[in-house]
Amino acid sequence: MSRYRSDLPQLGGGLFLTDGGIDTDLIFNRGVEVREFAAHTLLAHDAGRRALLDSLRPYLTLADEVGAGFILSTPTWKAHTWWCEALGSDADELRRINREAVAFVARLRDEFAANEQPIVLNGLIGPRGDSYLPESEITAEEAEEYHARQIGWLAVRPNWRRRRNSSPTAAAVPIVVSFTVETDGSLPSGESLGEAIAAVDAATSAAAEYFMVNCAHPDHFFHLLGDTPWARRIRGIRCNASRLGHDELEGRETLDDGDPAELAQQYLGLSRRLPWLNIFGGCCGTDLRHVTAIAHALSGRD
Repeated sequence: MSRYRSDLPQLGGGLFLTDGGIDTDLIFNRGVEVREFAAHTLLAHDAGRRALLDSLRPYLTLADEVGAGFILSTPTWKAHTWWCEALGSDADELRRINREAVAFVARLRDEFAANEQPIVLNGLIGPRGDSYLPESEITAEEAEEYHARQIGWLAVRPNWRRRRNSSPTAAAVPIVVSFTVETDGSLPSGESLGEAIAAVDAATSAAAEYFMVNCAHPDHFFHLLGDTPWARRIRGIRCNASRLGHDELEGRETLDDGDPAELAQQYLGLSRRLPWLNIFGGCCGTDLRHVTAIAHALSGRD
C-alpha cells in the first residue's frame, strides 16, 4: 500500500475513477448478503471474496479503457471497533481483517498491472457511529485516539514499526477527508461544506491532501460549489444515484438507482465549472453503469 504514499499521482491531475456503491450493488443487484452493510465481512470466506472481485474487476477494466487512473479502496468502512458488538467481532479479528483487506486490494492491483495509468490503494475509514445520524460529538483528541488504531492496521507494511502514539501523521500516510452532506448541502452536524473544510484546514494546518464529497445527489450540493478557496480544496466527488435524503433511503427494501445518463451529464457540467476536480466515482445506488456513463462523458467518449 506504500507505492504512492509519498507522491500521490492524482495530485498531478488527469482523470481518476473510483468504484460505485459497492455495498448497495452487492446487496440489491447481485443478491449478496452483506451483514450490517459491512463489506469487510465478505473477506472471511471464498464466496464473499469472489463477489467483491466480480464487482471490482470491471471498474479497473473501465479505467484502462478510458485512460484513467483508479483509486482502489479497501472494503473497511466499518472495520473498526464501534461495530464490534453488531458484528460479533473483536479488536484482534479487526486487526487481521484490515491487513487482509490491504493484501486483497494489493493483489487486485497486481492483477491489473498492465493498466497504463496508476492504481492507487486507499485505506477506507468510516466514522465512529452513524454518519447520517451522529449520536454524539467527540473531541479532536478522542477522534485521533479512536481512528489511529485502524489507521495503524491499514498502514502497516514490512520493515515499518508503528509508533505507539499512531496519528495519521505518525503513520506517515497521506490523508483525504470526504464529507457526507444532507439534501440542503450541509453536514449532518449543521455546518456548511465550506465551514467544515475551513475548520479542518485550520485545525490541522491544511494537513489533508484534499477533500471529497460523498453520499449525496448532485442536486443537493453542486450549486454550492464555485471558484472559492475552500472549493478548490475539493478534488473528488462520489454521488448517490438517488435524490432522496438519507432518512428516506434508510431501510428501503428496493434500490433507487436514478438515471446513469443524467448523473454523468451533471458530473460533466460540474467538471467544466470546476476544472481542478479529477476524481470521480459513485456512492449509494450507483454501480458500473453509472461510473461507465460518467467515465465516457468525462473522457469525451459520448
